[in-house]
Amino acid sequence: MESLSLWFTAPEKAELKASRLLPPEKNEILVKALFSGVSAGTERLVYRGEATAEDTWDTSLPTVEGSFYFPLKYGYSNVGEVLACGKEVVKFKPGDKVFVLAPHQSHYVIRQEWANPLKESISPEKGVFLANLETAINCLLDAEFHLGENVVIFGQGVVGLLLTQLFRLAGAEKVITVEKEAKKQGVSLKVGADYCFSPEDKSFLSLIRNLTKGKGVDLAVDASGTPEALDLALKTVAFQGTVLVVSWYGNKPVTCYLGKEFHRKRLNIKCSQVSNLNPALVYRWDKKRRMALAQDLLPRLKLEELISHIYPFKNAPAVFQEINRHPEEFIQVIFKYF
Repeated sequence: MESLSLWFTAPEKAELKASRLLPPEKNEILVKALFSGVSAGTERLVYRGEATAEDTWDTSLPTVEGSFYFPLKYGYSNVGEVLACGKEVVKFKPGDKVFVLAPHQSHYVIRQEWANPLKESISPEKGVFLANLETAINCLLDAEFHLGENVVIFGQGVVGLLLTQLFRLAGAEKVITVEKEAKKQGVSLKVGADYCFSPEDKSFLSLIRNLTKGKGVDLAVDASGTPEALDLALKTVAFQGTVLVVSWYGNKPVTCYLGKEFHRKRLNIKCSQVSNLNPALVYRWDKKRRMALAQDLLPRLKLEELISHIYPFKNAPAVFQEINRHPEEFIQVIFKYF
């Protein structure tokens, strides 16, 4: 069977390439893609060649091909239908819908353990949110957030907008967001933010202080992918508060002033990355439990507001050009295959 895949072949260049697939072996399944989601922040970094060459693949992305040197086949949010199964496959049968951490590709053969059964309550189109929802859930597990606390979230891309909803569900007293793009500001307020400020508004730091009675927020989360946001986040948190970094900056340098705001206030800077869980939780939590929670939560979230564009997969190279030129116009981009 022939498969069509999206490859990043050079900085700011993408093309579709055809290849032949071998039939599935005894523990493998053949999947026909239905939809795949573009993680615009991360994939734009890769498309532009701004991922560091020293970075290695996340071991949870076994279907990715290449390296951060070009060419590479990238992506990690693919929903498809099982077409055929190897003789030892027990988890799936033809016709089953699955979510896979797989690149943008029309057909693929994978080991059965790499696929997640998609619950019947989740449409294949909405299933593409599962990868970023796992990232957002992991953030809350890392944050050790408490009922009634205040949070500010920098960046209202897909991950940021999912975090806005999850912190609301988790019982935040105030959910404050910071986003410079007007389109995303509007969506942020629709899905649950109490306030959304632009970082270009010089008064937004004092406004956050006023909203928290002069103390600052308990937690600031940087999901913006913007190096400048980390330093701003430090200025928003209360004494002994935490700044949680979800962003992947790629090879962009980050300047952070660790003077008064950091040192005197005994602030914490912590990383959250979806490949691993909070070490304090590993005896009770694993990736299987996290995925199960993501599938349970997905129908409860506002997702239609996050979908900005749906394109035929054949248009993928041109779509990445537009995402690169006008990132402010895009939130969740979805490729439709058939």
